[in-house]
Amino acid sequence: MNIRRTMKGRTVLTAVAITTGLVLTVAGCGGGGDDDKSDKTASSAPAKSDDKDNDQGKESEAAEPDQVLAEVKGNGITLKVTSATRDDGGFVTIEGTVTNGGSGSWVAADWRGDERELSKNGGSVAGASLVDQEGKKKYLILRDTEGRCLCTRFTGALRAGDSADWFAQFPAPPEDTTKVSFQVGSMPPAAVELSEGE
Repeated sequence: MNIRRTMKGRTVLTAVAITTGLVLTVAGCGGGGDDDKSDKTASSAPAKSDDKDNDQGKESEAAEPDQVLAEVKGNGITLKVTSATRDDGGFVTIEGTVTNGGSGSWVAADWRGDERELSKNGGSVAGASLVDQEGKKKYLILRDTEGRCLCTRFTGALRAGDSADWFAQFPAPPEDTTKVSFQVGSMPPAAVELSEGE
């Protein structure tokens, strides 16, 4: 009988502990009347400011696609430069879009460059260069220690009518150089004005 009473006592204690735990959990998850109101007020206030931020973000996003620094066309391809920024690290980042206006697919094979080291980059912007006309200097694309360009590598062909974003990084020309020409493959050179990074 002692064993039976001990087992019965343990069962009762276990049931009480589980019930207490469930009650505390439910009480912790449920909200009180006043706390609920303050939470709703607190969460609605940032939502209003987020809406304003989102509206400003939408306006700036809508303004950015219109900003084209340069546009060149060749062989059914349209190349746009949308950003040319001088960065703190001593390099320049050029960004833009490429659109296939032709009837067939386009592969950036002639954009990868003639150097053997750059051939590993496949369809890419690896063969791009910046030319400082005033300083009479040509800047080749930056590469990592394995010869990979610091640029966009396109995966597959660009179908007719499709567009793709691209970027390319170069050593920065001297501080007093504000205009450069960007050239890649057989595309005509695109004159762009450099801006300072933030």
